[in-house]
Amino acid sequence: MVASGGGSPLAGGPALRHDVAMPHALPASLSALHAAALADALLVLHGLFIVWVVLGALAVWRWPRLAWLHLPAAAWGVWIEWSGRICPLTPLEWRLRAAAGQGGEGRASGFIEHYLTAAIYPEGLTRELQWALGALVLLVNLALYGMAVRRRRAGRARIA
Repeated sequence: MVASGGGSPLAGGPALRHDVAMPHALPASLSALHAAALADALLVLHGLFIVWVVLGALAVWRWPRLAWLHLPAAAWGVWIEWSGRICPLTPLEWRLRAAAGQGGEGRASGFIEHYLTAAIYPEGLTRELQWALGALVLLVNLALYGMAVRRRRAGRARIA
């Protein structure tokens, strides 16, 4: 989900806790343009996953079998926040940004990177805020699943 330690090294923030292994070296044939496109795609995927973690229970209302996909994702999101770790794909994104020449202060920033990076890796993120974010994800999902269960039970009671 979001990184700990106060910001992304891409944004000049302090170094983050790296409890995940950095991916192996990128292929030498990877051009800067391809690396930037892959980094942007990874950032979009990361953003969509965060939305799924927080609000995926809404989809479960319509399609209850999606709970088998959503519950592990929500548990992962809470665990990542509460443990202070970072998503294993985050170092890959950073490596792709570096390969694209986008690894330092003052670099050119596209629309996707500019807006999503700030949302996914907010400046000033503390451990306390990570705990609060994890609790928020848990509470939102408990509330949505609770409403879904009540709705489903009410539907069954009308049929019986």
